[in-house]
This record gives sequence, structure tokens and C-alpha cells, in this order.
Amino acid sequence: MLNKDGVAAPEQIVSLFPDRQALIKPKAILECFEEIPCNPCSTSCPVNAIEIGDNINDKPQLHVDVCTGCGICIFSCPGLAIMVAQLRDDKAVFRVPYELLPLPVKGVLWHGVDRNGDIICDALIENISFTKRQDRTAILTVVVDAAYLHQFSTVRVKEHE
Repeated sequence: MLNKDGVAAPEQIVSLFPDRQALIKPKAILECFEEIPCNPCSTSCPVNAIEIGDNINDKPQLHVDVCTGCGICIFSCPGLAIMVAQLRDDKAVFRVPYELLPLPVKGVLWHGVDRNGDIICDALIENISFTKRQDRTAILTVVVDAAYLHQFSTVRVKEHE
């Protein structure tokens, strides 16, 4: 699918996630599928949890046991290909990059969207981080039902009903 329409197949996405036990704590999810010369995620990680290797074209690898879920890699990635995921009871909590205006408002429900751009669920905007250090990339903390752990990708504004 990725080579035909630019969307990763479900099994490709699932393979990027650590097991549910590891997601009790926040962990980076690296949706980097192409071998391209890029390494900001690995050079920005303060705990060296992301490794590229000697060849800058290699896809990044996450050392799940080392990752603290700090999220610095999210706004360091020029391709917006990293999110942080965590399971909280029956909810999945994501921190995702967001570069559109207007920014959402904390506490408001937006649409949760999958990688095809289809609306799949309600998504509560739990927090918005937008600092100078993030270089115009807001980080949204979004809460969705845990059933959408592998489908959720980002949010879309919910029109007033």
C-alpha cells in the first residue's frame, strides 16, 4: 500500500508499536518507512533511544526500554513522522505534531482521523504545547478510545453540529 498510495498497511503500523505493557509509559512511535538521509530524531534524543546507525539513510530504530516518551523527537522530525503513544486504562493518549491553523482549544472534542484522512472517532484535545523551541510545530495531547491505538493518526476540526 505504501508504494501505491502513500499510506502504510495496517500490519506495517502495528509493527511499529511496542507491546501494550510497554505503553503503560509513553513511547515514541517512529513512522519512518523510507530510507532517506535524515537523523534529527536520533541526534535530538536526550537518552539515545533512537538509533540510525552508521548509514544516515537507514530507518531509525527505537530502543523501547530506553525511550522516556519525552517527545523531543516529535518536533525534531522534519517529516512529522513521529508521535508518542501511551495507554491509560481504556484510553490511548497520543502526542502528535500539528502545523495547521487554527490550533485546537484544550478540552474540546475534535475528530480523530486515520492515515487515509478518514474520521474514525472522537478525540479529546487534552493539551496543546506550542513553544519557541518547537519551531512552529505544536504538539497536541489527544485522548481517544484505546480501540483506535493503531488506527489513530491525527485530528481534524469538528464542525459545529
